[in-house]
Amino acid sequence: MQITLSAERPDTTDAIALIDELQTYLESFYAPEHRHGYSVQQLIDAGVDFFVLRVDGAAAGCIGLLCLPAYAEIKRMYIRPAYRRHKLGVKLLEHVEQVAQERRIPLLRLETGIHQPEANARYESFGFRLIPAFGPYQDDGVSLCYEKSVPPA
Repeated sequence: MQITLSAERPDTTDAIALIDELQTYLESFYAPEHRHGYSVQQLIDAGVDFFVLRVDGAAAGCIGLLCLPAYAEIKRMYIRPAYRRHKLGVKLLEHVEQVAQERRIPLLRLETGIHQPEANARYESFGFRLIPAFGPYQDDGVSLCYEKSVPPA
């Protein structure tokens, strides 16, 4: 299994397909007011660094990183179902942690939801801890916010 991870614009064919699949998946759990994911255009407009993970050349997952001075926020993390259970999510998280470290950003943060226990367990096993809502998010009984300190380079 050959795994590659590359920076790409979120408006490439593979990136759009992954983001659309994630959106469809989230729509099955969350009402519109509880979905906070950026659209492709919002990812571009906000300058989100976007990465696509491929397995044997096939797009298998993606992750975005919105870099701010005080923290970097993970956006649009997704692994296609056929590729889950191979620790590919860990590879994505390791990559964005390295990016944050290189940019001297001290914290990684993310917002997720209560209906994704497997993803939440992955974040916690990677060292993320629950925090109160941050930035544009609010404690609404559905959102969960996490953060992890990034070790200095």
